[in-house]
Amino acid sequence: MNTKINKINKVIKSESSVIVLSDIKKLKSDELSDKEIKYIQEQYKEQDKKLFAFNRLNKWFFILFIKVEKEKFKTLENCRKSGNDLTNLINSNQIKKIIIEDVEGKKDEILAFAEGIVLSNYQFLKYKSKKEKKINTLQTIEIFSSKVDVASLTELSILLESVCICRDMINEPVCYLNAVKFSDEIEKMFKGTSAKVEVMNKKKIESLKMGGLLAVNKGSIDPPTFTIIEWKPSKYINKKPIVLVGKGVMFDTGGINVKPAGYMETMKHDMSGGASVASALLAIAKNKIPIHVIGLIPATDNRPDGNSYVPDDIITMFDGTTVEVKNTDAEGRMILADALSYAGKYDPSLVIDIATLTGAAARAIGKYATVGMNSKAEKEFKILQESGTNVFERVVEFPLWDDYEDLIKSDIADIKNSGGVDAGAITAGKFLEHFTSYPYIHLDIAGPAFNEKRDSYRNIGATGVGVRLFYDFIKNKTTGSKN
Repeated sequence: MNTKINKINKVIKSESSVIVLSDIKKLKSDELSDKEIKYIQEQYKEQDKKLFAFNRLNKWFFILFIKVEKEKFKTLENCRKSGNDLTNLINSNQIKKIIIEDVEGKKDEILAFAEGIVLSNYQFLKYKSKKEKKINTLQTIEIFSSKVDVASLTELSILLESVCICRDMINEPVCYLNAVKFSDEIEKMFKGTSAKVEVMNKKKIESLKMGGLLAVNKGSIDPPTFTIIEWKPSKYINKKPIVLVGKGVMFDTGGINVKPAGYMETMKHDMSGGASVASALLAIAKNKIPIHVIGLIPATDNRPDGNSYVPDDIITMFDGTTVEVKNTDAEGRMILADALSYAGKYDPSLVIDIATLTGAAARAIGKYATVGMNSKAEKEFKILQESGTNVFERVVEFPLWDDYEDLIKSDIADIKNSGGVDAGAITAGKFLEHFTSYPYIHLDIAGPAFNEKRDSYRNIGATGVGVRLFYDFIKNKTTGSKN
């Protein structure tokens, strides 16, 4: 993360600063002349202008009004988006440091505003030549507030750094980040923490007979990996662990059922689920959240080489289930199924998987939310939805009715890996449910995981969706009921 957040106890008048307000009636500052205040009042009322910038030659002074909504979560999202608006002005004027003045004493709003600035300021420039690099100038955010404490800023900084790490991994091309390198990067991430990371190599995966992961990997010259991250602090408060499972398809060509070119161009992001699981656990471990959490990340690319798995193959999965392959582009569920079966060994209280799984989910709700389903986890699903609302990574529930089982029945095996075009997101979830026996939630992030155009503070490219969602959900377990 290239943006630092600090708390200060005094506003330095020579530094660029922004005053954040929710009400025009509270507008007052010794930085403004009567003429400037009148101008702001007129533009605010007549033009609904919310952001004002004043160049003082040696510094910039900004006034920003946040639109207040009835629901607080909408107000906080407005704060994040306003942070994006200000970041654009900051960088266009080559400002290196900005002071946020909290004159109204609104901690949550100020933190959300800073969050929006940091996430907006993210850049992935690794592959730009020096000539082409246009690095954002903003380096430091300083917060002057009687309500915002250092501990809150430290926690927020760690969380946002984890989101940026997640984005970095997703934005990497497969020519750099294959399954083995992905696991290596995850191991490096957790050095210096008390979390344990184990990486299973191909030989170990073969010994465990993870048929789904091995089948998808057959077309690749790079071996698969299965990464286990365990955060088990000394004084964890949950009786049984929560397991997060993330899809790690490093690049998806579709396999033998090769994708059309237009659908393959961004498939480096098909490991977004795995990246979000690793990054969320990093934030949880660094902030020492007292909840026992395990992350499972099966990883491989999906390629159409000479020995690729093909339609009509019968694959025996980790739990012994036989699967008839109908479409090799339904590969994510194949590797997740083995991981979900493996999760049962931990006797978990809840398992949540997250994956860029189906185009059907993206077409159903677009980039605006995640498609979610649950089995035996109605209460937990509602709590997860609340977290989604809090961080504005909303989760829309789709049903997992028994009726959908008919669509994935096979005439020659226990189950088939594709139910056809009808209810594609749901039949994918139904397939995965087959491999669970515990409370289970499935999250399909095919819509919000990657942007081909900039979307406010979510930027262009990887969004890091899932990291803030999981962190909020797990952290809230420290104040909720123990499981």
